Amino acid sequence: MNYLIKRRSATFFKYIAVFIVLVWTLFPLYWMLNNSFKTRVEQFSIPPTAYPSNPTMENYVALFTGSMNFMNPLLNSMIVAFSATAISVIIGALAAYSLSRFRFKLKLPILFWVLVTKVFPPVTLAIPLYMIMADIGLLNTRLALILAYIVFTLPFSIWMLINFFNEVSIEIEESAMIDGASYFKVFYKVVLPLVLPGIAATAIFNLILAWNEFLYALIFIQRPGLTTVPVSLAGLVTEHQVLWGPMSGGGVLSIIPIVIFVLWMQDYLVKGLTMGSVKG
Repeated sequence: MNYLIKRRSATFFKYIAVFIVLVWTLFPLYWMLNNSFKTRVEQFSIPPTAYPSNPTMENYVALFTGSMNFMNPLLNSMIVAFSATAISVIIGALAAYSLSRFRFKLKLPILFWVLVTKVFPPVTLAIPLYMIMADIGLLNTRLALILAYIVFTLPFSIWMLINFFNEVSIEIEESAMIDGASYFKVFYKVVLPLVLPGIAATAIFNLILAWNEFLYALIFIQRPGLTTVPVSLAGLVTEHQVLWGPMSGGGVLSIIPIVIFVLWMQDYLVKGLTMGSVKG
């Protein structure tokens, strides 16, 4: 009897803990969505309202009219983030496969370089990268951001994908080579389909990193038409007021592309994160 009570008590407290974590995590998102449909007067009402008494779309309308024109930052972020993600995953897959399968003299220095690149915080490379972009004339271009993001997403891609390639049995590749397949054909036709879950998981993390990046987007881009979503939303904090309504609406819209992409890749993400955890 005592054992049953203890077990039920433990289960009860687990559910309470999960509930608290969910509330702590989801409440800011709910409040952002809530504010996006409130008028400016209601946003500052005391006590605050749990839901809009008179829902309005004026905050979303303000985002896409006048000087805000939030569609440009959305398109810029999509171009930059998806391009950087695609390039880093493609190059990272080739590099990770080479580091996983082949032995050569520069293997350890390359692995050390990849690790060191991830150790340094991004802010330490802001000035050197800015000077490089200025010297080659890439400031105020999307290409500058794409190249800067690849600097940080590529090492992550390599480290992630090496483990996934290591999980693929080398006997499978040897069988394909006996049948006359080249190294590239083995990689493309045999190995790559087996590590697609890992590639999907890596792409999701890279996309989130590039989508939310603020520092380099603020430093490298000074033209209003090329700003990304984080910089555009930060611009709604002015010296006179904070536009909470449009900022909340922009935050809601900025989440949608990432949520759609993650849901689309959800099966691959789960399989990728658990790949190799069970061997039989």
